[in-house]
Amino acid sequence: MHHASVDSPRRSVAPRTAARVALVLGLCSVVLLALVVGEWGPLTTVDRDAARTTHRWAVADPEATRVCRILTDWVWDPVTMRLLGAAVAVWLLWRHADRWTAGWLVVTAALGTVIQQALKAAVGRARPVWPDPVDSAHYAAYPSGHALTATVVCGLLLWLLRRHGAGTVLWRTAVTVAVISVVGVGLTRIWLGVHWPSDVLAGWLLGAALVALAIAAHLRFRPCPTEPAYRAHRAERRGDAGWRGRRGS
Repeated sequence: MHHASVDSPRRSVAPRTAARVALVLGLCSVVLLALVVGEWGPLTTVDRDAARTTHRWAVADPEATRVCRILTDWVWDPVTMRLLGAAVAVWLLWRHADRWTAGWLVVTAALGTVIQQALKAAVGRARPVWPDPVDSAHYAAYPSGHALTATVVCGLLLWLLRRHGAGTVLWRTAVTVAVISVVGVGLTRIWLGVHWPSDVLAGWLLGAALVALAIAAHLRFRPCPTEPAYRAHRAERRGDAGWRGRRGS
């Protein structure tokens, strides 16, 4: 029996929607990049005023600054986020034997790293400089790698949770944690005086655009459960499970 006609409308519309979202976010990222490179006056003023204010707060409140450093250096650090993504990829391989999605997750996270480093090298924007810094960072400022990486990893994992039918409690908890992480890491970078606000905004926009583009690719190219290769793989998995069950009995 041929089932492709049943799945085709959903599989054709959903990728287009995700691709349109990626396009809009990508255009917003390009506009912001142009404003930053062109040193647009209003944006530069907002960046400097916000950076001065938050730095003054950071110097005046060392306890809050210490908490921000722990969060940004350990909890929401890009390495931590990438390790989380890698752990989920291993789980997808071990629990579901889903090599396609595991590879998609790893490649998307790696692509985010390449994009951020390429833009840092191309734009070469200087980080804020303070006579009494509370933290330091390497490489150029634009875009924020912390904000981009957190957005990519949290966005992809949320979509996978939804796709795998997460329960209401788990879903709401995951959304809450993801929002706090993505917003929180951006705010800590500004608080610690190592990024301009527009650097963080760029990281959020680029990360969200990459997530939308990755979702479009997943919906468009991943084998459908009705396709022969996928059905054969699932049958093989069921056969292995049955053999292990008979052996255990």
